[in-house]
Amino acid sequence: MIAILAPGQGSQTPGMLAPWLELDGAEERLAGWSERAGLDLRTLGTTATAEEIVDTSVTQPLVVAAALLAQAEIEKRFTLPTDTIVAGHSVGELAAAAVAGVLTSDDAVGLAGVRGREMAAACALHPTGMTAILGGERQVVLDKLAEYGVDPANQNGAGQIVAAGDKDALERLAADLPTGVKARALKVAGAFHTKYMAPAQDALRAYASSVPTKDPARTLLSNADGGEVTSGAETLTRLVDQVTRPVKWDACMATLGERGVTVVVELPPAGALVGLIKRELPSVERIRLKTPADLDSLTQFVEGSK
Repeated sequence: MIAILAPGQGSQTPGMLAPWLELDGAEERLAGWSERAGLDLRTLGTTATAEEIVDTSVTQPLVVAAALLAQAEIEKRFTLPTDTIVAGHSVGELAAAAVAGVLTSDDAVGLAGVRGREMAAACALHPTGMTAILGGERQVVLDKLAEYGVDPANQNGAGQIVAAGDKDALERLAADLPTGVKARALKVAGAFHTKYMAPAQDALRAYASSVPTKDPARTLLSNADGGEVTSGAETLTRLVDQVTRPVKWDACMATLGERGVTVVVELPPAGALVGLIKRELPSVERIRLKTPADLDSLTQFVEGSK
């Protein structure tokens, strides 16, 4: 069984779109998405520096566009099995919703553009941040986060929880962790997936109210609880709510294991999610799509699943 995974913010790398733009139709698709996002995604994805693409308002539509360029080529080359599972991490859920047939690719990038701009604006309202907490017993770590009034914004599994909240509180937390637990401040604009993003959620909800949806044509997992979502309308509601709620990627990986997934394919800009899969589900085959040449690795699995 195959799972298609779409990564989130933080996975971007300079020049990541360049190899995909050599494919037929890719330039035209990206031009349309640039209009929807209000950004020159071609320049940002080919010649822009790391500093230029780290801004939240840029990164979010850029990573969604990267994933969907690769997915368009997958759809050209392969007939994926009907039991293929789809999941995305944070903003990657917008790409996943498009892969599952809930959203058009145009609407997924358009939503990512609004999401990124509004989350960047919300970050400017209060000094907040995110800190990766590595190691330790899960409940002990969660209790410590609660003690300092910060949220487990990304529950990534494999011994990794990302705390988010007030910057001062995060600094105090990092100085008072249980023995053997490490903290690493993340280079992000603010506390994503917390109450601090409420203004962005309101703006995204208003924009999403005019976005049409279809029920998923493929099994689509939700960051909210790791479960399957069967309604297009419910998917869109969850995508909006996700802005202020935790990403429970550990629950998504648990579902992949329970469903018997044998290979995961991470769409570009790939790397982070297959790393988590390697630690949490080590027996599952992993394919990272960095360039179109990496699609050759998918052939044997698609053929074997028929």
